[in-house]
Amino acid sequence: MKRGTSRDIRTANRYEVLRQIIAESPTSRQELAATTGLSLATVATLVGELLDLRMITEVGFEESAGGRPRGLVAVNAAGGALIGVDIAETYVHVELFDLGLNVLARADEELRPGENRPEHVVARVADAVGAVVARAGDGDGAGAGDERVLGVGVSMPGQLDRDAGTTEYASNWDWHDVPLRELLAERVPYPLYLDNPLRAGAVAELWFGAARGRGDAVVVTLGTGVGAGLVLGGGLHRGVSNSAGEWGHTTLVLDGRPCICGNRGCVEAYVGAPGIMQHLRETSPDSPLLRPGDQTATIGALGRAVAAGDPVAVEVVRRTARCLGAAIADLVNLLNPEVIVLSSWVAAALGEPLLAEVRGAVAERALRRPLAATAIVLSPIPTDPVSLGAATFALEGALESVGQRTPRRPVPLKSRTA
Repeated sequence: MKRGTSRDIRTANRYEVLRQIIAESPTSRQELAATTGLSLATVATLVGELLDLRMITEVGFEESAGGRPRGLVAVNAAGGALIGVDIAETYVHVELFDLGLNVLARADEELRPGENRPEHVVARVADAVGAVVARAGDGDGAGAGDERVLGVGVSMPGQLDRDAGTTEYASNWDWHDVPLRELLAERVPYPLYLDNPLRAGAVAELWFGAARGRGDAVVVTLGTGVGAGLVLGGGLHRGVSNSAGEWGHTTLVLDGRPCICGNRGCVEAYVGAPGIMQHLRETSPDSPLLRPGDQTATIGALGRAVAAGDPVAVEVVRRTARCLGAAIADLVNLLNPEVIVLSSWVAAALGEPLLAEVRGAVAERALRRPLAATAIVLSPIPTDPVSLGAATFALEGALESVGQRTPRRPVPLKSRTA
């Protein structure tokens, strides 16, 4: 439950009811009351609001034991469109979803070395958003031409002020106090909602992935950067300044490798993509797996090689997993979660070989009792979890605008970016 004004509470309840409907369609008001803990009268009111907004629809009845048939509701997939933007250090990935969070269109833009100034990134985001809107409007997304874009959720690495829409600090690009939402608004003609990929990945797993139905979970993001999205008590944990989860910048090795954040020995310096490339250089300086300046190609080649049993690749993954396992053991001992999910593109590329080694390394270091209660798994989400999670930020923002005096109006999907 979100603490705050009555409007805050109503928005949080509306969001939770819609989340359950998306996850469980079709469902009844009685089932929604049971799963959310809200009264049946409150659920009925919120369902009525969502019906008025055309976000859900009545779909018939189910028999009940000894009573009147229960009316069923389901998400109205055609009632709107959401866009999720995953900004990473080497790419921009954008997906357009219907209200059931089914992917209708995708677009990718590469961020080449040196193209990391705010104007470069904003241009790539605008191009990719324009591409998915154009594809859906032209009929590539089945039935998407009549949708309304309710908003764009943007996941940006680093420390963000959500309310101000400002990137306060992004270490990999040395950004400080960049008014990202303001810059994006000049090129993207839809409501914008910004947050961090740690939160986006955690929400995606909470809605559709390995954290679904779990009260306490950690989603470990493994990419160029490294972090931990936290689900505590069944909800997303942001911390007092929306900075929770910067586990990648906790110390793994005292006075160890320099980290991009300015410290030494951080977890990220050993298990992020650049750190894994360093393991490869140290293991085999002349390895053909190493593609200097290209993280994606190097990690992809390493993943294929370890799957084929290449001894150099096996050793690099083992070294990486030992570092990662030591850091994850701290999470197990500290948070005692039900599940730890390995997510993002590095985890996907290295896959089961990395997972097996990590489980072994964690078992060597974590306390027995909390470890026995924790599953360590790969993300099962087939699409990009960060884009999916970012789209839920747009959905949350759209629901927050309901009832305000000057709500942001949805923009027809056929509109184009500048």
